[in-house]
Amino acid sequence: MLVTLKDILKEAEERKIAVGAFNCPNLESLEAIIQAAEELKLPVILQFAQCHEPWIPLSLIGPVMVEAAKKSSVPICVHLDHGETLEYLQVALDIGFTGIMYDGSTLSYEENTANTIKAVEMARKTGASVEAELGSMGRRESGSGDGSGEDDETKIYTDPLLAKKFVEETGIDALACSFGTTHGIYLKKPRLDFDVVRNVRKETGDLPVVMHGGSGVSAEDFRKCIEAGVRKINYFTYMDKAGGNSAAEYLNGLKEGEPIFFSSISMAAREAMKEDITRAMKVFAGIDE
Repeated sequence: MLVTLKDILKEAEERKIAVGAFNCPNLESLEAIIQAAEELKLPVILQFAQCHEPWIPLSLIGPVMVEAAKKSSVPICVHLDHGETLEYLQVALDIGFTGIMYDGSTLSYEENTANTIKAVEMARKTGASVEAELGSMGRRESGSGDGSGEDDETKIYTDPLLAKKFVEETGIDALACSFGTTHGIYLKKPRLDFDVVRNVRKETGDLPVVMHGGSGVSAEDFRKCIEAGVRKINYFTYMDKAGGNSAAEYLNGLKEGEPIFFSSISMAAREAMKEDITRAMKVFAGIDE
């Protein structure tokens, strides 16, 4: 069933869990996410990021995401991840997305605030919810960086007092915070500052905090993040990597001269992604293996 981001985060808050938000820039990942969520009977967030546009257009995959969510047996929010322009946010809203993220984290506070206010006004017309970001996870957000994280001088941790002002001025439904995570592959263990999450929650009246760069974080640190108040965890890199590794294993297992079928490769990738997503969702929901 299709629900808004605000609705799904309200359920997460009541259950003191985090909802997994998984990007699906292809049909294989879309199927893997929904199958995992339905088998676990857990709510989930389907995401598409603007940077995925070269892989498949939002205009093509977006309506499929919305229709799949409507037909699902579990609550699903269809959410735009890292929307970089207001025009692109509108495209997602017109398709029927029930959540949008405006990412103005690399802009000045004033410009980020002004654009986020406009994003909220746009979303309210369709009943959608809005996530925004304050602080920066570093170079990776702008398409570069190696994921090592802690030595990145462009990383800016979220200021809880500034977060309070930002939330009050914009009226957003969720805030993506920078507290030590990084997009992409981790080359060293991230050093997470859980007090940032606790203090943002305290200053903003327990507004749901979103964790970006969730792939590669340990189960123990995930639990600490959730205890601190994280209610949405973005996860893509490692599920995508699991699919790629499975496809490679399938190809390496073929006998010499055996025909190669793309459909078989995609099925292998889908199953591996589903397994990885299932493991992540269990951790986010506090389900013991």
